[in-house]
Amino acid sequence: MGLMLVKYEALGNDFLCSIDPDRSGRFDADLARFLCDRRRGVGADGWLRISRAAGGGLCMELRNADGSAAETSGNGLRCCVLAALHAGLVPAGTTTLDIDTAAGRVAALVHAAGEDGTGEIEVAMGELAVTVLADSPVMGRRALFVDVGNPHLVLLDEGAPVPLDLAARGPALEASRPGGVNVEVVDVLDATRVQLFVYERGAGLTLACGSGSCAAAAAGRALGRLGDEVSVANPGGDVTVRLSGPREHPSATLAGPARRVARIEVDL
Repeated sequence: MGLMLVKYEALGNDFLCSIDPDRSGRFDADLARFLCDRRRGVGADGWLRISRAAGGGLCMELRNADGSAAETSGNGLRCCVLAALHAGLVPAGTTTLDIDTAAGRVAALVHAAGEDGTGEIEVAMGELAVTVLADSPVMGRRALFVDVGNPHLVLLDEGAPVPLDLAARGPALEASRPGGVNVEVVDVLDATRVQLFVYERGAGLTLACGSGSCAAAAAGRALGRLGDEVSVANPGGDVTVRLSGPREHPSATLAGPARRVARIEVDL
């Protein structure tokens, strides 16, 4: 018995995608851990199940590499849109569509979807909530909690970057909130650009985080250090975050690339 998957990546944040229009296939934690294992499985940061939603849109479900369920993913949403277009789950030439997630419905805009498997997608991530924490859990960095539909702990430099070993400190920081939290270490380069390193809940160190990029931009804007449009340099590449509205509750859009890597049949 085989399971058909398509692998996509967005700035090196990689996902295995199941096109399952009526959600009849397996999507459990044990299988997610096996599939995402980079030694014994296929290997990925997460597994997406993409199905049809009422009204002609899409539904995206996400399991992290450790099998846990995640509410949303900015990079995953871009991969989801591109995978649905390539699979014909939405009509060819579609430029706008809605996607249902565990964090709510978001809207996507397709800027490009090439026959070579690449695309440029912009996603309206909805309203964020930014809270400046009184006590930083990491010396030398300002801590903010940002809700992007999923939870983020943003550790922002205080004007001079302070090195932080995320590989060593990430697990404890991830576990610092009930249910876990995504952790972003952010250095502000100027009023329009930041450098981000991320330890993702359920996946560990990754090359990029789309929702984390939104959280980083919103955190810097809330403290008056960033403007409404921010280029976020992830280790895997850059995305653009646009913010509007109040500093504590901005709306965010996320724009960047995605790419098809491979079609895979897994022997179960």
